[in-house]
Amino acid sequence: MMSTFTNLVSPLHKGLGFLDRALEPEQIARKGWSLLHEDLTLPTAVLYQDKLVHNLGWMREFIDAYGMRLAPHGKTTMAPRLFEMQLRNGAWGITLATAHQTLVAYAHGVRRVLMANQLIGQENMAIIARLLQDPEFDYYCLVDSAAQAQQLGCYFSKSGQRLQVLLELGAMGGRTGVRNDEQLQALLGALLQWRETLLLRGIEMYEGVLDDEASIRAFLRRAVDVARRLDSEGRFPRTPILLSGAGSAWYDVVAEEFSAANLGDRFHIVLRPGCYLTHDVGAYREAQARILDHNPIARKMHEGLMPALQVWAYVQSVPEEETAIITLGKRDAAFDSGLPVPGLHFRPGGDLPKAAPSHWTLTKLMDQHAFMRIAPGDDLRVGDMIGFDVRHPCTTFDKWRTLPILDARYQVVDVVQTFF
Repeated sequence: MMSTFTNLVSPLHKGLGFLDRALEPEQIARKGWSLLHEDLTLPTAVLYQDKLVHNLGWMREFIDAYGMRLAPHGKTTMAPRLFEMQLRNGAWGITLATAHQTLVAYAHGVRRVLMANQLIGQENMAIIARLLQDPEFDYYCLVDSAAQAQQLGCYFSKSGQRLQVLLELGAMGGRTGVRNDEQLQALLGALLQWRETLLLRGIEMYEGVLDDEASIRAFLRRAVDVARRLDSEGRFPRTPILLSGAGSAWYDVVAEEFSAANLGDRFHIVLRPGCYLTHDVGAYREAQARILDHNPIARKMHEGLMPALQVWAYVQSVPEEETAIITLGKRDAAFDSGLPVPGLHFRPGGDLPKAAPSHWTLTKLMDQHAFMRIAPGDDLRVGDMIGFDVRHPCTTFDKWRTLPILDARYQVVDVVQTFF
């Protein structure tokens, strides 16, 4: 093939440059690039269009059933093309974790950001201050201490800007967040001092720092109680009041508890799962199995979320009858939550990939090589292609600058660029 996907993006993989998005998805599809025709350099991470579409629809149906809003956490992918898909599919906004991530999202058209983190440091504040010059930009960050409120108030009062903040609640032994009433009162006093600069818009918490459902439900009920109390005290000068929680593992429990609170129209509940879009075969698959088994809304829906991200690599050597060496390493796929799992096997020249034998298992990952345990006599050759499922999408996406989106025939129909 004269014009291949490799010609376009192989110099751009792995942080070497930015993809020129001159080509629209329809134009990319007409190129005819195919994973199975070896038009892509391997290893490469890929996304599957049909599964992305399924996951988008599944989560929207779930969120809509509870009458809540979705602000998916963008740190998972840092891919504006995927942000666009999520917003087009009804997302209220995008959640991010840093000022830099917020700047990237804004530069690609995102106009509502919930930064589920504290805004700390002069240059980070300067980035946000510049973005807030756009009256269309709707931005929220977290506060959890009088000291931080003092810093924010001093900085943004100088420019005459108002900063929307959410009061973050925390759990003992967790990370950030107000732990007790003494800290809460100190923070409320600081916010009152800076009421012309810092606009308290709601309550935020992250339940993922806790391990068991009972503790999570108690934490969520505490958030509801604090939200009600502060509302009754007139602490929120503007409605709607935001109440936000939910990572990718316990969003069902958050939805159940916040829905049961019956907070009324004054409150907007915003959930923030990020990994649902691509899912995985690790902790999030286990969490989804629990959700499908226990949550009444999920049980009524069609099948659950589907893994939509794989990393493909070649078999480069079969030096021993029970070992194959794969062109896949720590530079290519997540390994913090477990090693990638062989999912598909394809021999160039064939029709479509087949499921990899269940006994194929990665045993060791080096920088650029993986050790895969096989059985004597397995039909595996040098040059064969293996599609690996990942156990953690967040730390797979950040290893790639470009990811092709494939259709059901493994044709490239779009390209996603990441900005970490």
